Amino acid sequence: MTSKIKVLIALQVLLMVYSASGIFSKLAAGQPFLSWQFVLCYAGILGLLGAYAIGWQQIIKRLPLTTAYANRAVAVIWGLVWGALLFGEGVTPLELVGATFVIAGVILFAKADGKDLEQEEGRADG
Repeated sequence: MTSKIKVLIALQVLLMVYSASGIFSKLAAGQPFLSWQFVLCYAGILGLLGAYAIGWQQIIKRLPLTTAYANRAVAVIWGLVWGALLFGEGVTPLELVGATFVIAGVILFAKADGKDLEQEEGRADG
């Protein structure tokens, strides 16, 4: 596996971690303010966002910023997955269409980004 693919996989895992902060946020919303459950959920949010911030810095050292940001939209899809799996929320057909557009956009951007990179490498060699 090439290093770029490894970094892209790490980015997707990182975005999954980022979206998991929404799980803790939803759980905290159901707790009495400043109860130990609320504080624990809030600490989970801060921990996940701290890990995300550190991971994001590592990702953007290894990927072009445009590629990393284009992939951030995938966090919305993770939110749909978490909602359906953990909270029994339904996923509407319109949300599925939106998720399809997000995935298609990320794929199209990745292909275009790859072609630009090949052209730049060709110019550097020639």
